[in-house]
Amino acid sequence: MTDIIYIFGHKNPDTDSISAAIAYAELKKRLGFNAIAKRLGDINQETDFVLNYFNIPKPDILPTVKTQVSDLNLDKVIPISPDSSIKTAWMLMKKNNVKTLAVIDENEKFLGLVTLSNITSKYMDTLENNIIKTPLRNILETLNAKIILGDEAKFNSNGKIVVAALSPESMKPFIEKGDIVIIGNRKDSQKKAIELGANCLIITGGFSAEDEILELAKQNNCIIINTPNDTYTTARLINQSIPVKYVMTTENIISFHIDDFVDEIRDKMLQTRYRSYPVLDENNKIYGFISRYHLISQKKKQVILVDHNERSQTVHGIDDAEILEIIDHHRVADIQTGKPIFFRNEPVGSTSTIIAGMYFENGIRPPKNIAGLLCAAIISDTVKFKSPTCTYIDKITAERLAEIAGIDIEGFALEMFRAGTSLQNRTPEEIFFQDFKEFKLGKYKIGISQVNTMNVESLGETKNDLLNFMNKLCNEKGYDLLIIMLTDIIREGSEIIFTGKEKDLIAKAFNVDVHNNFVFLPGVISRKKQIIPPLSQIIE
Repeated sequence: MTDIIYIFGHKNPDTDSISAAIAYAELKKRLGFNAIAKRLGDINQETDFVLNYFNIPKPDILPTVKTQVSDLNLDKVIPISPDSSIKTAWMLMKKNNVKTLAVIDENEKFLGLVTLSNITSKYMDTLENNIIKTPLRNILETLNAKIILGDEAKFNSNGKIVVAALSPESMKPFIEKGDIVIIGNRKDSQKKAIELGANCLIITGGFSAEDEILELAKQNNCIIINTPNDTYTTARLINQSIPVKYVMTTENIISFHIDDFVDEIRDKMLQTRYRSYPVLDENNKIYGFISRYHLISQKKKQVILVDHNERSQTVHGIDDAEILEIIDHHRVADIQTGKPIFFRNEPVGSTSTIIAGMYFENGIRPPKNIAGLLCAAIISDTVKFKSPTCTYIDKITAERLAEIAGIDIEGFALEMFRAGTSLQNRTPEEIFFQDFKEFKLGKYKIGISQVNTMNVESLGETKNDLLNFMNKLCNEKGYDLLIIMLTDIIREGSEIIFTGKEKDLIAKAFNVDVHNNFVFLPGVISRKKQIIPPLSQIIE
């Protein structure tokens, strides 16, 4: 599958921002891209109503686009169980051209690492006559052996290995009860080993055992296996049957999580200088291995911005992402890219108008629910075509989408605005950040919120609560000017509440008295076209 492309609107998203992201992601999918719609904040009541109306799930939040470990093409994981032999581990390393294996349990949980150096150093340490608690199946596999008599349930060796190269009468000082005895096809030696308490005879050279030996072994619970290898090869190979759990590394392992940021793990990797590091998920399952190479060749998240192009309004970590496209209907601001991109900016009332046009330009009829979503966004952003930002293109596009979606614009708009303008039981903070944007105009840091309502007068004491909250926010965040537009859809105007050390900008831009922090501006219903331009002109 191709790389994921994240499509999102601005922080404190409105209906247009969410709808444009969802609809454009759907268009991109139809054009063959792996696109996913995201959001940068909580949705408001109006948007929630629209999504529920058209039965569309809300996008997940995207907290950042900084490069995370999960974004990298990590080295693949070659898993091995703790009971597997070190020979199996070695063969897996050789087959897959790797030097580290992940040891996992039956639930795929990470237990530790077995490396080439683990095998070589620990294998050298075990070049003695002991193979610890090695399962019989490991010995059979390592020696390419088969059972002649007995079964794995009777294998109860103490782990000591003896090569019976002596005469039978000389064997007693060397063989103890529970030993594994490597032996040839000498009947007398085999008999003596069993009598001395050997738990397992490994007959080399591919030879079997006579009936007398088999009967004696059966009486003494001794297992007999044979291997096609000669005695020297058998003695050399048997240590490779040791389970990896006895040689693996389990302590002081430096691992990372798939959600860790690359910037945060870089220093630790440079300080420790291991060849590779395991990457685990939230269930302690291994996701892959990361090395310094991945830091050099790291990939950036690919993103498309809709309904905004200002740094202050976009996602955290945008400098670490690769911006592929911007689709917007606002002023061109301060987003910078490292190379030319597709930038579509049109002076229309809604970004969803542009997205709908892109469907039609590509000969694609939007699905019924997507058409309804886009239509709702146009109605919302143009305040049902009353905003000065509204154009003829917005209106005819909305009508075409309404026909596809099977909705009546007048009736739907009334329902949507009624659902979205209710401010009951909402805190001043919730109201203020319902649709808030931050701007850098000249040397001034300015924040402007906009809330639609069916009746500004019904807000009463809420307006004073909003002003108190704004005064506090202004001091905490260092804004030069904070504004909230309480836009009355019925009266087609906005009551402006404002605060900040530069509130005289309001007086100059709109020729009003600013002493009591409240003013009604008839006919003003667009932040983009009726608030920002006058302020910008005064500041310039």
